[in-house]
Amino acid sequence: MKTGKISEPLQKIKRVRLNCPPPRGSITARWQKPPGYTLLLLLIVIFVMSLGLLVAVPVLETQLRREKEEELIFRGKQYVEAIRLYQQKKPGAYPSSLEDLVKEKCLRRVYRDPMAEDGKWNLLLIPSGAEAGRATVRAGETQSSDRLLVVTEENLKKIRNPQIVGVVSSSDKKAIKIYMDEEYYNRWLFYHGQVAGKKPQLIYQTGN
Repeated sequence: MKTGKISEPLQKIKRVRLNCPPPRGSITARWQKPPGYTLLLLLIVIFVMSLGLLVAVPVLETQLRREKEEELIFRGKQYVEAIRLYQQKKPGAYPSSLEDLVKEKCLRRVYRDPMAEDGKWNLLLIPSGAEAGRATVRAGETQSSDRLLVVTEENLKKIRNPQIVGVVSSSDKKAIKIYMDEEYYNRWLFYHGQVAGKKPQLIYQTGN
């Protein structure tokens, strides 16, 4: 039996078989996709993910703000309780700085204002006659027999014998939550001796 070259008719049959498309219904045929199908699918996935982010981001931001508002209330009340304990230790006296509350072991640590970018509070003080005369009463303040001086932490050193009774956020942004009938963070007051429904007259000395 002769071996060697494959006859020309057999070579033609092999070439035809190699060039034939797979039979319809085969696994190979089912997995073949039109050109550009993968790119189109990828674009659809990206669009769906982008749409989901557009919806999710505002919801997440709102949730984070609500959590920060709850933290603001918690920290404000911590200061009120710390000042109450300070008064028990030193009857008739008030701290002259927030650090005094930590030194007297009335507060575990100095909590920062969660709504302010720099974390600094506006402090609520008992005003003296001279300080009340230099400061400005904002229009629309509720008139009351009680007065509180509002100063920044930086301006505290300008006050002679400061008597801190509480804190208020330095952020003037509008809140999501309404607290004590107030909807701005710089109106959420936390001070020792606070009475629900009774608002003090605020005297602002927060300028430079």
